[in-house]
Amino acid sequence: MMADNNYLREIEGKAAHDPYCSVDFGVSKRCVWVPGPVIVGAGPSGLAAAACLKAKGVPSLLIERSSCIASLWQLKTYDRLKLHLPKQFCELPLMSFPADFPTYPTKQQFILYLESYAKRFEIRPVFDRAVTSAEYDKKLGFWRVRTTSPAAAGEVEYVCRWLIAATGENAESVVPEIEGAEEFGGDMVHTSEYRSGSVYKGKKVLVVGCGNSGMEVCLDLCNHSSNPSLVVRDTVHILPRDMLGRSTFGLSMWLLKWLPVRIVDRFLLVVSRVILGDTGRFGLDRPDIGPLQLKSLSGKTPVLDVGTLDKIKSGDIKIRPSIERLRHQSVEFVDGSIENFDAIVLATGYKSNVPCWLKENEMFSEKDGLPRRPFPNGWKGQYGLYAVGFTKRGLLGASIDSKNIADDIERCWIEEAKHLSTISNWPYSIQKHI
Repeated sequence: MMADNNYLREIEGKAAHDPYCSVDFGVSKRCVWVPGPVIVGAGPSGLAAAACLKAKGVPSLLIERSSCIASLWQLKTYDRLKLHLPKQFCELPLMSFPADFPTYPTKQQFILYLESYAKRFEIRPVFDRAVTSAEYDKKLGFWRVRTTSPAAAGEVEYVCRWLIAATGENAESVVPEIEGAEEFGGDMVHTSEYRSGSVYKGKKVLVVGCGNSGMEVCLDLCNHSSNPSLVVRDTVHILPRDMLGRSTFGLSMWLLKWLPVRIVDRFLLVVSRVILGDTGRFGLDRPDIGPLQLKSLSGKTPVLDVGTLDKIKSGDIKIRPSIERLRHQSVEFVDGSIENFDAIVLATGYKSNVPCWLKENEMFSEKDGLPRRPFPNGWKGQYGLYAVGFTKRGLLGASIDSKNIADDIERCWIEEAKHLSTISNWPYSIQKHI
């Protein structure tokens, strides 16, 4: 407690005069004053926020728990992954993709783009440092961001006026509790651990979850001579990735400029029926509301087909109902059928981890870790708290948030710079009492 009080007094005294100050309380704790925003998370959203701030002349400190930028892309994605949307809808602010990149860049190309982005804007995150808590200190008027690192002893606490949560919607894997999981005995992994179907050659694999990841994993397993089945627990919209010579997403965005959502949805479903046929015949029933309206209401993204549906039609991928329970090397489904499987891949998605470290309950929901206010108004909270990458609108949404945040902080930064400039012209005898 004494060290904490000393910390408060020292930071209050130094912050107005020293743009970067550090207060050391021994081996166990070190406190660092950050003049600009602290950004938590060095994924695409965090990089975009840092770049937009840099362009405004505002320095920032980026903290990342992993050893690299975009750790989800580099460490937790399957090898065949490509961007699901055309590159022009996925580029970060202030820098386009290289012209020679394909319309749908590969995982490796996207990582290369992000690394080039960080280099161009001289973004140098603090790696291997996990945020354990971030809390606004009303007495001090600053955010206190506590961090730990497996590579270094002791805690480092960063003190800042602005805090940007950029850990995103996909910070932690969602692993459902399935009865009998301990009995199964076979390989059971989340898609964050899945890399290639090559390790499952000749094996029967059950994929749980029919979103874009689950569909692509099934296709990858087929391409590596596995025998996959897909658990479909809910209705799902499947659209062709491209239609009428354009990307489905790009065409949708263009149509929405002129037509209401319900009309565009109807158009998409008619064209999809012509191209793909009746998906309900194969156990893939569509929701009652259209794909764009569903995305807007629930954040649920339609599946953009890249060849999986043909494998389902041919019987190479079998559709299964929800799981009742697991048994030794077998799965019992809700319809009473039992089938043997060698492995299970859980394509059950990700979730935000903000409630685990951010100590506030006004801006973010404790239930799902997302901003309470819907897009496009969820990027700003109280006391200099911001959010980027939580829009359920992918990289395009993150880019919009990043620009808004940079504009907002720039206004405060300019005002504070004027204030500090005025103070610096005062006699030192007066400054020391501030």
